[in-house]
Amino acid sequence: MIVSRFLLLAICVAGLTAGARGGEPLERMTPAERGYHWLTTKAYLPPDFDDEVFDSLWKVWPASLQEQAKSATPAERRKLAFSRYGLIERPGSDGTGPALGYLSDGKGGWVMNCLACHSGKVAGQPVLGAPNSNFALETLVEEVRQRKLQLGRPLAHLDKGGLTMPLGTTRGTTNSVMFGVALGSLRDKDLNMRRELKVPKLVHNDADPPAFWNVRRKSLLYAEGFAVKSHRLLLQFVMLPRNSGETLRGWENEFRDILAWIESLEPPRYRWEIDQGLAQSGKVVFEQSCAKCHGTYGDAGRYPNRIVPIDEVQTDPLRLKSLTTGRRQDMRDSWFGDYGREEYVVDPQGYVAPPLNGIWASAPYLHNGSVPTLWHMLHPSDRPTVWRRTEDGYDRKKVGLEVTVFDRVPGDVKSAADQREYFDTQRSGKSAAGHLFPDELTEDEKQAVLEYLKTL
Repeated sequence: MIVSRFLLLAICVAGLTAGARGGEPLERMTPAERGYHWLTTKAYLPPDFDDEVFDSLWKVWPASLQEQAKSATPAERRKLAFSRYGLIERPGSDGTGPALGYLSDGKGGWVMNCLACHSGKVAGQPVLGAPNSNFALETLVEEVRQRKLQLGRPLAHLDKGGLTMPLGTTRGTTNSVMFGVALGSLRDKDLNMRRELKVPKLVHNDADPPAFWNVRRKSLLYAEGFAVKSHRLLLQFVMLPRNSGETLRGWENEFRDILAWIESLEPPRYRWEIDQGLAQSGKVVFEQSCAKCHGTYGDAGRYPNRIVPIDEVQTDPLRLKSLTTGRRQDMRDSWFGDYGREEYVVDPQGYVAPPLNGIWASAPYLHNGSVPTLWHMLHPSDRPTVWRRTEDGYDRKKVGLEVTVFDRVPGDVKSAADQREYFDTQRSGKSAAGHLFPDELTEDEKQAVLEYLKTL
């Protein structure tokens, strides 16, 4: 459903003036307002493609979709493309120009920013800071590359990068950790380009983007919590060779503002009715059974930033193993870690239990996005082996994505793009195992906790 521009803006800012006030000088803006301004107006990367390429992507689609697009209006084709790739209309858009998560380079080019992965739709409505769990990055890049080759256009950085490493093996997840490792391997500790290329071993693994609104509660970042929170870490993904070390360091204050904007975000409130009595019972159970790791909530809430040992949490270990102690030490000892002055956890033994603010709006769950609903989190033995989400559906009973479950990926699913529509937990790095703690609760306690989680 297309919501009104007014409602769309209200949802996106979540009660916050997220962007710059119209025409106001930068020096009169708050750091958070400046951060949103930088993020949505300044191109830190070259464009991935332009309007002509995007608007003609339908010409490389499967035959049935091509027929549908051929008879559609340009506006209808755009909606088809946004649906295929998990893209979202920008707030205030007139139906032209880049999607949310991209900005225009002024010449028709689409330049990606953080919001491509870190702003998504919840029950069909856009929410800034929510994970874009519907983003089909690899499919988009593959088809952009194919169309550019047909048009005789030069390939951009993602077009080339996607030939050497996976970008994301399932809709909604990306190989983001290895993106950072690959780009970091080009730089010395001062972010200058290396004279001798040092190519690391890449352990590819898909990650589910975390909700931005919880960054404010964290002191440690990433799934295993090895890095002290810093605006500098945000620059990892703009380290293309065209951006010199001097250029990157010169953007530090702008990225300090961007972090201020991220930390200003509030989680969205649950949109439907909550059984307050049941939720209060769930709060008691939660604080007895879950708060040690996930913290407490409300005005006096505390979050422990606790790293839970992998032998205790028993979730998929590939993400933890994907970075070596040496790689974490290199990051700590570089400009990112203030040359060793930040206290990094270079040999973490598990994953950080995340804060759960807005948890109802951040499905799927676990660090790899393998569990589609909170009900499945509370019922480990019932987690689906293979599942496929709908685009805008929301399961209010189980609290999370609306999915169809399968024993295996259907045999008639052949193309790589179609296979990425199915989350197969039997694949490497994509297991839904672990976090068995709810098995200690009764069914009534689980239902109470589920209701309480809607209130966070």
